[in-house]
Amino acid sequence: MATSRSAMLQVLLVVAAALAAAPCVLSDPSPLQDFCVADLKAAMAVDGFPCKPASTVVDDDFFSALMVAAPSTKNPFGVNSTRATVSVFPGLNTLGVSITRTDLAPGGINPPHSHPRGSELVLVVKGEVMVGFTTSTNLLYSKVVKENELFIVPRGLQHYQLNVGTGDAVFMAMFDAQSPGLVVPTLGLFATKPAMPMEVLTKTFLLGADEIDVMKSKFVGF
Repeated sequence: MATSRSAMLQVLLVVAAALAAAPCVLSDPSPLQDFCVADLKAAMAVDGFPCKPASTVVDDDFFSALMVAAPSTKNPFGVNSTRATVSVFPGLNTLGVSITRTDLAPGGINPPHSHPRGSELVLVVKGEVMVGFTTSTNLLYSKVVKENELFIVPRGLQHYQLNVGTGDAVFMAMFDAQSPGLVVPTLGLFATKPAMPMEVLTKTFLLGADEIDVMKSKFVGF
């Protein structure tokens, strides 16, 4: 009986230790080899990309020049984001990191959005950017971030970046996921295919159909 109780106690201790460690393994899993360069042309991908054969891996698989050129910000939001995720930078596969360069025109905004699979560390490299996020209890945390300053946005929370300086602004967003995902609520409501049912929108925003149509017209083409 004592032996049985001892064995049960050991099992309970193992389970408790596993549960305590669970928050540590919620991000991308650790790789099991030196690298796994994504085979972007593979016919099937399950929760990521399969590895290219090591014999076909080349230096450029670990290199990207996506961040070099300043993109155009001539759009209604005055923003342009250049993303280096695994889908365009195959060397990131299984490494649990990615990065985005975002350029903001004066007064430009990166509208409220979220990344369901990654936390975001914002580094402002030019100008002044107001960065803010909201919590599940509708609290807002925000800060004007200046050059060489950092701001962290927790995983999955709605957030925005607004250029509050007098000139152009640039920030780098670093993620703890090779593909953090992007959810923009305005597009998810007004630019879906097929269209969101009108009754859902009118009842959600307490507006008439004509007013909803005006809102939807502003997102045509996005």
